[in-house]
Amino acid sequence: MRDEEWYSIGELARRTGLPVRTIRFWSDQGLVPPSGRSPSGYRRYDLTAIARLDLVRTLRELGFDLATVRRALDRPASVPELAAWHADALDVQIRTLHLRRAVLRAVARRGSGPEETTLMHRLATLSDAERRRLIHDFVDTTWGDLDANPEFVAMMRAATPDLPDDPTPEQVEAWIALAELVQDPEFRAAARRLAEHQAADRAAGDRTGLHHDLTEQVRERVTAARAAGTDPASAPAAAVVTELVDAYARTFGRTDDAGYRAELLDRLVAANEPRAERYVQLLATINGWPVPPSLGPVFAWFIAALRAHPVP
Repeated sequence: MRDEEWYSIGELARRTGLPVRTIRFWSDQGLVPPSGRSPSGYRRYDLTAIARLDLVRTLRELGFDLATVRRALDRPASVPELAAWHADALDVQIRTLHLRRAVLRAVARRGSGPEETTLMHRLATLSDAERRRLIHDFVDTTWGDLDANPEFVAMMRAATPDLPDDPTPEQVEAWIALAELVQDPEFRAAARRLAEHQAADRAAGDRTGLHHDLTEQVRERVTAARAAGTDPASAPAAAVVTELVDAYARTFGRTDDAGYRAELLDRLVAANEPRAERYVQLLATINGWPVPPSLGPVFAWFIAALRAHPVP
């Protein structure tokens, strides 16, 4: 190597803006070993060492300790390899900065205090794996030990929050709200009740899976009734109830009678949990999916009508 391609610690400091003592310390730790020595015995560094130094700085700025940095640099690497590693590390750093910016914008919108700001930042900067683990823990705790609807449980496991690299403040706020929701004991208890109803249905022989068609039928029929101003306690509402209960009974192989109406009412009340709907809406906001319209008013009307007409 030509003599002008070698650099002293002082020259590295001027090129990188790092303090001489930091470069010397990293060199002493073996993270950026000298490429050679001058005739006077002073350390000299080549272009590979400079690339390695830049990577060490980025990894340290990302919060990695020296042992982790050392493991990342364990094997010899060329300048192109170091550049590729550095680019990957910068991608992580850029994503972290985007998250911090989104958190700060969310804080500015909400007027959050110091404690809430710290919590928001901690939750927002969880890794994708940590976010999935938080949701899977909720699903495992609620449904894991029950023979509940397998299609529903699989759907819950698959629908995990995936913050984009450059999230909006709304997405950050939605993730914070979702993380708090799945740790809320009251919501967990409500979800557990729903899981127990599913397990009871399975024990009674139900293997019918998910029922989006029934939900859509309820939506259409009740929306029309509400638009017409139909009172849930009225005679026209009784006809709607009979039509819908009959659809449920045929789907599940049951008979529309007072006993089945009471059972169905119990399950609809458990399913019409506002926080469960909020869970779905928050997840959609985080992942950039269309936010589904609320079914709460629809099922509230159906529940009220079913209570008003407990017998066929």
